[in-house]
Amino acid sequence: MPTEITAAAAGRWTLGDRTVHRLGFGTMRITVHPDRDRAVRLLRRAVDLGIDHFDTAAFYVSPGGTLGVGTGPARYATELIRAALAPYPEHLVVATKVGLRHDPALGVREETGPARLRAQVEENLRRLGRDHLDLVNLRIVRRPPPDSVAERFGALAELRDAGLIRHLGLSNARLDHLDEAQGIAPVVCVQNNYALDNRGDQDALIRECGARGIAYVPYFALAGLNREGGAHTDHDPPVRAVARAHHATPQQVRLAWTLHQGPHVLAIPGTGDPAHLVENVAAGALRLTPDELAALDGPGRACSRLSPASQRPVR
Repeated sequence: MPTEITAAAAGRWTLGDRTVHRLGFGTMRITVHPDRDRAVRLLRRAVDLGIDHFDTAAFYVSPGGTLGVGTGPARYATELIRAALAPYPEHLVVATKVGLRHDPALGVREETGPARLRAQVEENLRRLGRDHLDLVNLRIVRRPPPDSVAERFGALAELRDAGLIRHLGLSNARLDHLDEAQGIAPVVCVQNNYALDNRGDQDALIRECGARGIAYVPYFALAGLNREGGAHTDHDPPVRAVARAHHATPQQVRLAWTLHQGPHVLAIPGTGDPAHLVENVAAGALRLTPDELAALDGPGRACSRLSPASQRPVR
């Protein structure tokens, strides 16, 4: 009987002083189904498969929330994580986000100001059942530069100094945001929208994060331009061809391509389906050839990938 593939197949990278498997789990979609036990079982199954890096946010909630779906009583991803995984193993990292909030009447709104950000940190602590947060990403609503993050990131740095936060990161950030934040406190990751068919201006930022030893954690790697709409299904011929060659699904090829962008690139695909969870984890074992990567990149696309030797090794 074949050995089950685990998240270890994707390799490891650091988030500050923590080392995690590069294949993690995003929890935005676990709130959708009204059966809370289903989400608990899924999260525990993820741990069984070697996942030790979970991404969440206090505004991941159904009904409503970022997905705008669902019925019944409120189901917060953070509370589901607590129900499934507490007491938390020492090796497990739960990353969360502040800077946005869910308003039942208005939907997801921007949250600014030190007091409001502290309240969000405290909400995450309460819902997760923690006395500190492993990693907090400041979620940025982008505006034309200069749009300083100094006040907001500085407020989080103070909470880090107070012991409420272990590590800090940025979400939806530009290079100027990263430069400004690093002048205030260490940044261990940048979490941005990035996918095979939705690369935008991210290639240069990925290279810069690699050079600085910072993890780059793309979200919507499977959804691409569908964003909250869910996993991409209209795959280009090269994606389908590579999938056939590896006896894999197109979604697995998209995840494998993501992980091939550099040893510092993590993936956090989310799902509410146990079978898809197993498939996503198995994607970490796919090894794509240079020709396959070139075909997936397409003509005229600059390659952002760096070799492992050109980046800071895992310590």
